[in-house]
Amino acid sequence: MRAVGAVVGALTVVTVGLAPGATASDEQSKQWYLGPMQAEQMWKVSTGKGVKIAVIDSGVNANTPSLKGQVLTDEVPKRVAYHATDDYLGHGTTMAELIAGTGAGGGLKGLAPGAKIVPYRIQLDGLKGAKEKSQTPEFDLALRAAADTDVKIINISLGGLIGDEDEAAVKYALSKGKLLIASVGNDGKNGQVDYPAGYPYVFGVASVDKSLTASNFSSSGGFADVAAPGEGYPGWCDGTFRSYCDNQKGTSSATALTSAAAALIWSAHPDWTIYQVERALLDTAGRTWPKDNPSKYLGYGVIRPRVVLADKNYDPGPANVDPLQKQDGHEWASVAPGAPRNSTSPSASATSQAQQKGSTGSTSAAGSSAGSPNGGSSNTTWIALGAVGAVVVIGGGAWVLARARRTR
Repeated sequence: MRAVGAVVGALTVVTVGLAPGATASDEQSKQWYLGPMQAEQMWKVSTGKGVKIAVIDSGVNANTPSLKGQVLTDEVPKRVAYHATDDYLGHGTTMAELIAGTGAGGGLKGLAPGAKIVPYRIQLDGLKGAKEKSQTPEFDLALRAAADTDVKIINISLGGLIGDEDEAAVKYALSKGKLLIASVGNDGKNGQVDYPAGYPYVFGVASVDKSLTASNFSSSGGFADVAAPGEGYPGWCDGTFRSYCDNQKGTSSATALTSAAAALIWSAHPDWTIYQVERALLDTAGRTWPKDNPSKYLGYGVIRPRVVLADKNYDPGPANVDPLQKQDGHEWASVAPGAPRNSTSPSASATSQAQQKGSTGSTSAAGSSAGSPNGGSSNTTWIALGAVGAVVVIGGGAWVLARARRTR
């Protein structure tokens, strides 16, 4: 039974302004981060081919021009496959396109257009009717099902999951060697982190704006591991899929881009373990603060997958040492490394309008600024080539039921 007060399914994207007259041909040009991240150069090395990513969300419409041929609907376990490609909010489809969209028809271009998406629709706001609600799986069931497949990465662009079953499902997925990437939430500087991002060993993702400063809505509870661009570009904003909406923002989108970045790295280095992929993301993140003192706003910095892809001699560090390991409380002992988290396993928020509040309230972009002198990095730092040269191992603090908060 779920813990009293558990909140299920707060999706973390906010649609700030609609653009009903926008045409699909406009959309890729609005993905401002593709240039600074030097996506075209990265795609010469890796497109994410061979990597499967589970998207646990509001469903994924496999028939948008950008996603045709990109969604592996037949690989969703039957017990959780109810209407997995019926996206009633547009949120899950946006996440899938940001990860693996081909850009066909002028649609969104994914950061890892060679990767494939396995869709999971879960119980979130917007479901209609008793049958739909009863047959659509809850988060924990979908996560466990995804963990039993050959996906390498599980994208969780939602939060507020704090039930006992959810925590157990996170531990189960981690024990299966899956890279869990989740959004920290949209509650701003004073907001609490969303779960599962707050759980140990889950990659928590914050958002930055075009200046690479922490977005004012990005939750800064000290649980972010990395950050990624999370505002100022289009996405689907409802289930009609007639046109994109401009200026979406949220840690959901940042999470999708981080999942795509991981796919680029893993595709280029298929023999790497999960620990080495995690370490590469942390090690090469752009930051202006000491790497051994992560920011509570942006963690180890803004993702820079090109640093890894451009350096043929990049050293990912030991294959069996978890860079997310800290001193664990007994509650997480079964997940704490000693042996790898099955790292050699087979390969593989609601797109709410501002007025539609999610169950945790994290769909609101309001809140004081989460920026800080340590919360941003220059464009030069972000795109500069060359590995940092030192393996980043998160140190200090303690794990109990959630991560020790960072104070910077």
